[in-house]
Amino acid sequence: MNMNKYTPKETKETPVPASPEFRPLAPEHDAAVAELVRSNLRQFGLDIPGTAYFDEALDHLSDYYRQPGRAYYVLLEAGRVVGGMGLAEFRGDCCELQKLYLADAVKGRGLGCALLRFLEDRAREMGYRSAYLETHSKLTAALRLYEHCGYEEIPRPAGVVHGTMDRFFKKCL
Repeated sequence: MNMNKYTPKETKETPVPASPEFRPLAPEHDAAVAELVRSNLRQFGLDIPGTAYFDEALDHLSDYYRQPGRAYYVLLEAGRVVGGMGLAEFRGDCCELQKLYLADAVKGRGLGCALLRFLEDRAREMGYRSAYLETHSKLTAALRLYEHCGYEEIPRPAGVVHGTMDRFFKKCL
């Protein structure tokens, strides 16, 4: 499969923009992704301890996601990073989907769903059989996205790293 282009499946409820461009995270994307994460969290008052805002690796995510069992992809538009999402092992054959963020300019165009489906396909290719994610109740658009894409809410798992997160979801892949 060509990793640079991905055409997600269109559904009646979710129109898909023409040919979103996904690329593996590279060091030259690190600063843009870090700013994307921080600006999104700031908008919702989540620039506080216990969120990804203060992750030690946030400014160098390409190093973090270079490890086995991990992956991060950026969404590019006209060569600019306008979104991204990663995954890492959570428990056994379950991965955790991490840091799904989009630039305000591209929100509402179906790109979150396209990015999520793209990453689910990568997770399956890596051998994961389920995906877990955590979010916050203030992120209402994200909650709608996850539910729309088939994620079911679960109780808070033990060992959650981002203590401020208060909503947890899982999906069989």
